[in-house]
Amino acid sequence: MSLLDVRNVTLKFGGVIAVNNVSFSVEEGEVFALVGPNGAGKSTLFNLISRFYDPVEGEILFNGESLLKHPSHDIAKLGIARTFQNIELFEQATVLQNLLVGRHRFRKSNMLTELLFTPFVRNQERENRAAVEHVIDFLDLHAYRDKFIAGLPYGVRKVVEMGRALALEPKLLLLDEPASGLSVEETRDVAFWIEDIKNQMGVTVLMVEHDMHLVSAVSDRVLALADGKVLTVGTPQEVQSHPAVIEAYIGVDDEVAA
Repeated sequence: MSLLDVRNVTLKFGGVIAVNNVSFSVEEGEVFALVGPNGAGKSTLFNLISRFYDPVEGEILFNGESLLKHPSHDIAKLGIARTFQNIELFEQATVLQNLLVGRHRFRKSNMLTELLFTPFVRNQERENRAAVEHVIDFLDLHAYRDKFIAGLPYGVRKVVEMGRALALEPKLLLLDEPASGLSVEETRDVAFWIEDIKNQMGVTVLMVEHDMHLVSAVSDRVLALADGKVLTVGTPQEVQSHPAVIEAYIGVDDEVAA
């Protein structure tokens, strides 16, 4: 059974079909990438999986269970975490505090026990801090641990957002353009981390990305989209050499096509 199974999903905005009868599956333990030109429907698929949108047709299964039965605020509890194209962090909080936000799905206390700071709450706090410190070690964020987000470089913020998602201890990690805005060296670091997330943490990764060098370096399989439709699925090499993918990216000369 696939970890994530998207079946014949369609989403319309008025008369515009943003996602058109898309199907694919993500196996446990793999890195699966969604690629395609701008407007292909990649981030829209992320928003469907995150339950921000409801498809007009189709089904989305996670661990064999329908995600469509769950509201968006339940998705983290099921074991799905994500990052965003535009970084979504608390700028007036520290790196440590932002990562601790990612532990919210493990919170079992209530307002009264929090106010009394009972032994149970203290133990829970220690467990959450230990988990966050592990993520800080993993992503080499020691130098920024107590610094405010507002004063950090863009590249570091991208890593912190990935760290907050990992603090949820997800089964499936959705990375929305993790290399966007990064330098070549920073992108290389992201490739190493994605490999380690898969191999050391055992987390399955579903990634939207434009940087085909990163996609080729880390992906087990790739799905190419254009105009909301599936063009092809295969290895990075198979997808990049597929005629429909080449046409979607660079077009076809009318004289040649004739």
